Amino acid sequence: MLAKLHDLELWGADIGNAYLEAFTDEKLYIIAGPEFEELEGHILVFHKALYGLKSSGLRWSEKLHDILKDLGFLPSKADPYIWYRENKDGTKYDYVAIYVDDLLIESENPKELIDQLKEKFNLKIKGDGPLEYHLGCDYYLDPDGTLVAAPRKYVSKILEAYKNMFGEDPKSSKLPLDKNDHPELDNSELVGPDQIQKYMTMIGQLQWAVTLGRFDILSQVVSMSGFSLAPRAGHVARVKKIFGYISKTKHYAIRFRTDEPDYSNLPDQDYDWCRFVYGDVHKEIPEDASKPLGKPVVHSVYLDANLFHDIVTGRALTAVLHFLNMTPIDWFSKCQATVETATYGSEFVAAKTATEQAMD
Repeated sequence: MLAKLHDLELWGADIGNAYLEAFTDEKLYIIAGPEFEELEGHILVFHKALYGLKSSGLRWSEKLHDILKDLGFLPSKADPYIWYRENKDGTKYDYVAIYVDDLLIESENPKELIDQLKEKFNLKIKGDGPLEYHLGCDYYLDPDGTLVAAPRKYVSKILEAYKNMFGEDPKSSKLPLDKNDHPELDNSELVGPDQIQKYMTMIGQLQWAVTLGRFDILSQVVSMSGFSLAPRAGHVARVKKIFGYISKTKHYAIRFRTDEPDYSNLPDQDYDWCRFVYGDVHKEIPEDASKPLGKPVVHSVYLDANLFHDIVTGRALTAVLHFLNMTPIDWFSKCQATVETATYGSEFVAAKTATEQAMD
């Protein structure tokens, strides 16, 4: 969203054999066998952070940390795996988002950064170029030029996996689950180990689909995840129904719209906080906060709570959706820790959760 807002180019890249770019601090050696020919019998000490060693991920993270620091980037205080630096004219920030060895770059000149990683630090960069695919999600422009994110390849992949598991395509469904359905009341027979394994696999696949933007099934996946250890036949049927819904709606996507929402019709009320329970409060701004650059954004939060979502425990379900301008950027759903007896209480708990997330 920030790339489109600030007219930055959006590139993806992958670092080949990333762990081997770092050095291990583990004390490991082997005694060379006959396949080492003239070195047979020698003690060979490992100095590279080999894949499979306990500390290799950390060593690579430290290596990449030093590289980005050298290039003038700083880690975000909100997320240490998002790095930023001022652009050359000091009007906006360039960003690098890291997921192990996958890079997502937002910059006026991402090619220059890629060239520096290749030439100055000798990293083996592959797949670099304008962003089309990242961590299972497809990125493309729709006919009016709006950037779109949709896990099309991933959805096709899990639907194919479903067909391999059950020998047929999922039955198309207009809804992920029936209205007013309560799977916690299901008393059908418990399934065997083979079905449990399939159930866990399907839940894991759906959870990643949610992460990639399919928040329209978030609450349903949260509900069904609670039965993973001992699912019943009815629970398996419900998860299959979610797959049927995914099959029918596999074209669903997130459009990155940068326009600010119009809240002019909402009342702007002044509150006398001196009579509030916390007294005369004030907003604390960190002294080491980065200076604001670029265009302003509006952070909107939508929330709701479903009272007695779980009839057995009496707990409500919280759902939260965060927007930057008119683009959804984060989503959350979870059963509440307390049992509320009125809608007001459950929605107040949801509002507390949403506020804490916005403050983070």
